[in-house]
Amino acid sequence: MNRNDLKMNEERIQDNKTLAVVSYLTWIGLLVAFLMNRDKNDPFVKFHIRQNLGLFILGLVAGVLHYIPGVGGIVAYLVFIALFIFWVIGLIGAINGKENAVPVVGPMFQEWFKGF
Repeated sequence: MNRNDLKMNEERIQDNKTLAVVSYLTWIGLLVAFLMNRDKNDPFVKFHIRQNLGLFILGLVAGVLHYIPGVGGIVAYLVFIALFIFWVIGLIGAINGKENAVPVVGPMFQEWFKGF
């Protein structure tokens, strides 16, 4: 990649950083980022939409786990703590303009949600 390509790539990421950050702000932000990125089809924003979509779905699964008698509440609590940490890591990546997948599950989210 030459110097002009790197500069254009940095400018593109700076322009779309706000939309990537918005994707991490509740499910409404995720929906807004998805809808606003449909026309742009920016890969940086799509990366962060896929990351947060995966975290959101895992949060829903953890919410269902909570209702399992016995250990369900403990497991759900631990999953929620991990999801919060992953969410912070993803948000910091979006703020910094990086495409770093969240630990453990991030690469799977990129594979599962390729169509988004």
